Amino acid sequence: MRALVFGSAPSPDEARPQPTDDLERMLASLPFGLHIIEDARPPRPDWVITRPILSGICGSDAKLVLGDFGEGDIDNPMSAFSSLPHVPGHEVVAEVVELGPAAQGVEVGDRVVLNPWLTCAPRGVDPVCPPCQAGDLNLCWSFTRGALGPGVHVGVTTDAPGAWADLLAAHDSMLIPVPANVSDTLAVLADPFSVSMHAILRHPPPPGGKVLVYGAGALGVTSVAALRALFPDVEVAVVARFAAQAEFATRLGASKVVAHEPRLAVVEELAEWSGGVLHKPFDGLPVAHPGGIDVVYDTIARPETLEVGVRVLAERGTLVQSGVSTPGRWEWTPIYFKELTIAGSNAFGMEEVDGVRKHAIAHYLDMAASGRVDLTGMLTHRFPLERWWDALRAIARQDESGAIKVAFEAS
Repeated sequence: MRALVFGSAPSPDEARPQPTDDLERMLASLPFGLHIIEDARPPRPDWVITRPILSGICGSDAKLVLGDFGEGDIDNPMSAFSSLPHVPGHEVVAEVVELGPAAQGVEVGDRVVLNPWLTCAPRGVDPVCPPCQAGDLNLCWSFTRGALGPGVHVGVTTDAPGAWADLLAAHDSMLIPVPANVSDTLAVLADPFSVSMHAILRHPPPPGGKVLVYGAGALGVTSVAALRALFPDVEVAVVARFAAQAEFATRLGASKVVAHEPRLAVVEELAEWSGGVLHKPFDGLPVAHPGGIDVVYDTIARPETLEVGVRVLAERGTLVQSGVSTPGRWEWTPIYFKELTIAGSNAFGMEEVDGVRKHAIAHYLDMAASGRVDLTGMLTHRFPLERWWDALRAIARQDESGAIKVAFEAS
């Protein structure tokens, strides 16, 4: 089968465009490209084979492939939960094409969304760990155990190739049926919406409060959608980098959208919007005290976004980090001064919404089917696997492309 592989030298048979600028020269230098590899196979009898219909490019995928993590990040502890080479891709809507002899709960022809976590059940670990028992699949203790090598989810490990390929293997418990009235273009957005919803459910805003969503990429705009669906009385401000992002965030219900720079203007506009009182130090950005923003959902988590977040937060407010970026120094004094809480949020698992507890992806699909959440227009670009060059360029040049979400499609 055809697959996009990261961590291997490009195939000599792959046709590539001649680089014309620095971005394309960087793309040409990547250990990444289209290969012919063995067809996907079930590693255990309770796995199945699917055919991806649409496979999204996650922000973490893009950062890895484009080298956005930069130098000096060799000690990133997440490298203990991955392996190379691997086929990326974990945001996928697919069709079931083959069942393993012990697979249950799905049938050939079913349209499904992938829950990508390689937890105890897919790995054949029995008894399952306490987090899995509790439904906290993202906190599983078995990411390096069982029938598979190290890997938190499909698409970051050699033993479980991802969805940027013609075929995808998955455990039967990892496949969630798609309602008939939910399109492929909406179903493929289940993963980023679930990531955002998990962060909001774990750290909800107060009734009638004000929150900030930092960033308006896939996690940012789905955070706005989740907030509007779950907490309609809360006011939502968004920091957006690109015009297409700002327009989409507004359509989803953001009450205030701020350009991402200059940072002084970001702080000033957010303080004015929220009622925060600014105080200017000897040097650097002003700090709001009192602040008027109850929760910041930071989907970028770069040093400069974290620093703005703690400066505009209300006293005893919460900054929730769901974004991933290379660490760096930032001025964190407001954390102790305003008694702030800094919380991480990692993906999703079983979630409770309106008194009903089930998988986050199942919640999203229900919301999409009922119209409670409508992300129509978020998937802006689709490319076949062989046009991966164009797909990565669209992501790297969002100011030119207007991309919000980019996906590979079956061809």
